[in-house]
Amino acid sequence: MHKTMMLRKISRGAIIAIVMIGLILTVTTTGLLSVSQSIQSSGTVTAINLGVYSDSGCTIPKTSLDWGTISPGNTMTSTVYVKNTGNGAVTLSMTKTGWDPAGANGPITLTWNRESTTLSVGQSVAAVLTLSVSSGISGITTFSVNIVITGTG
Repeated sequence: MHKTMMLRKISRGAIIAIVMIGLILTVTTTGLLSVSQSIQSSGTVTAINLGVYSDSGCTIPKTSLDWGTISPGNTMTSTVYVKNTGNGAVTLSMTKTGWDPAGANGPITLTWNRESTTLSVGQSVAAVLTLSVSSGISGITTFSVNIVITGTG
């Protein structure tokens, strides 16, 4: 019986060794059988685009807006024309960034009448920007702010 037990121990050890060698060979062979191929790709991205203009025909781009002098407690308006120059419908929104001085944001407000307006391709719309200066404003004699008009598709 001692011999039989010895053979069983050797057999188990041999089986474990064979299984381990088989696993190693399988992993190695799989690695050797793997191959890569590169495919060049190009295309065109559909652009969402807007133009802001000073004329209703949308031919003169509007790149700046000078409000001039406004007294506390008063309101001024300016009309710009926003055109969808992309190739998909867009919904308009406006944000203001870079208030200078930062404290001007609050006593001076800037709004417009086209928030959430949807423009189809090629469509334009008159947008009225309204600047209001609080009657309680103090310490601010000049200001600047970036007006960001965004179209989301």
